[in-house]
Order: sequence, then C-alpha cells, then structure tokens
Amino acid sequence: MTLLTLSILAVIQGITEFLPISSSAHLILFPALTGEHDQGLMIDGAVHVGTLAAVVLYFRSETAALLRGTLLLLRGDWKADEARLAWLLAVATVPVVIVGAAIAALDLADALRSVELIAWTTLIWAAALWLADQFAPMKREFWGWRLPDAMAMGLAQALSLLPGTSRSGVTYTAARALGFGRIESARLAMLMSIPATIAVGAYTGVKIVESGDATLGLDAVIAGVLSFAAALVTLIFLMRMLRTWSMTPFVLYRLALGAALLWVAYG
Repeated sequence: MTLLTLSILAVIQGITEFLPISSSAHLILFPALTGEHDQGLMIDGAVHVGTLAAVVLYFRSETAALLRGTLLLLRGDWKADEARLAWLLAVATVPVVIVGAAIAALDLADALRSVELIAWTTLIWAAALWLADQFAPMKREFWGWRLPDAMAMGLAQALSLLPGTSRSGVTYTAARALGFGRIESARLAMLMSIPATIAVGAYTGVKIVESGDATLGLDAVIAGVLSFAAALVTLIFLMRMLRTWSMTPFVLYRLALGAALLWVAYG
C-alpha cells in the first residue's frame, strides 16, 4: 500500500472516529468509491489503535481515574467513585465484545461492508442523533453514571459494529437520551472507546503476527501514527465545539451522505 493511500486512510479515521459520522463507514467507502483495493480489517484496526492513543492522551485525567479504579477493584474496593467507573465501563464493554466475537466467528465482517447498509444506517442514526441532542434534558453529570446507563450505552455501542452507525455517535446519542449534557455525553462516549479499541487492536495484532507479513506490519504502524495525529486535532476541535454548538451540522452531513449513498447503491 502506498504512503499516500495510508495517509488518506489515517486522516479519514482520525477525523471521523470521534465525530458522529462513522469512521468505519468512511474507511469502507474510500476503496468502494475510488476503485482502490480494500485496505482490509487489519489496516482498519491499526488506525483505530492510533485514535485510541489520542483518546488516552486527551482524556488523560479520566484515563488515570479509570486505572486507579481498576487497581481499587483488584484490591476489593468497590465503593470509590473511580472503582465504580471502572466496573461500569467493563459492563458497558461486554455487549460489543460478544457481538464482535459473533461477527468474527460467523465470518460476517465482509458481508457488512456494503454501500447499501452504510446508506441506511447513516440515515437512521442521523435521525436518532438529532432527536436525542435536541430534545433530551441536559441535567446529569459525568460521575452520575449508573449501572442502567452503562448497560444501555453498552448495548448501543454494540450496534456500532454495523458500519455507518458510528460508535461515538451512537454512544453519544444514548448518553444524551439518558439526560447527560453534551460535553458529559462526549466524555462518556470517548471513555467507552478505550476498552473496545483495545480489543480491536489486540485482534489486529494477532492477525498481523499470524500473517507473517512484515510489510503489512509496517503499513499498520505508519497508519496508526498518522491517525493519532489527525484524531488528536479532531478531539480538540470537537470538545471545544460542544461548548456552544449542537450536533445539527453532523446530522445534516449524515443526511446528505446517506442520500448520496442511496443514489450510488440504487440509482
């Protein structure tokens, strides 16, 4: 894979991972609409790991709290706020791991990489995002996350395995529907990406080792580094934007993209 193609894929992932417009959909659409060879799930996984590093860096205080909470849990302390955050995050991760494992076991990943599916999921979740962001209350705070919230957001995150849904978008939508503010919803959605992306990265690493392809490994490293840089810039923009803007610009983008993809698929 050429450096230019890797750079394009990394920038696509870095920009779209944290915006509610579906990074996986854009990664799939790039080869589908340009005629390039499909980069495959291993490169997709590598650029996701790059965005994981950006999340950990930007949300370093939340990540540190999560690590401290995990240590508290290992010592048997379940009462502290940080320990509760750690086990709630574990609960929220279970559905996406189960569904992801099922997709891998049934070899359904390639079947889900279709323009038609992306078009419909893009449109459906645009409507859900707009409704939750416009009409749900904004009364709840980050540390008010509870078990029912984690379960609901975990189930929502599992839906993001359908390309076009958007992991950050669907978890943000669920958080807003539960009454969390915009910035708090984004913090929860980004924090939930950490264990989910670690699972993707581990799976990608195993596949690269199994392939024995040194070139593929180098491509993955380059793509990961570039996606990290693009993702960090995007995170800074998004979190500042949410102080004054709603999600409407992204909803309009999703509607336009979904309509264009329907035309490509059926026109």
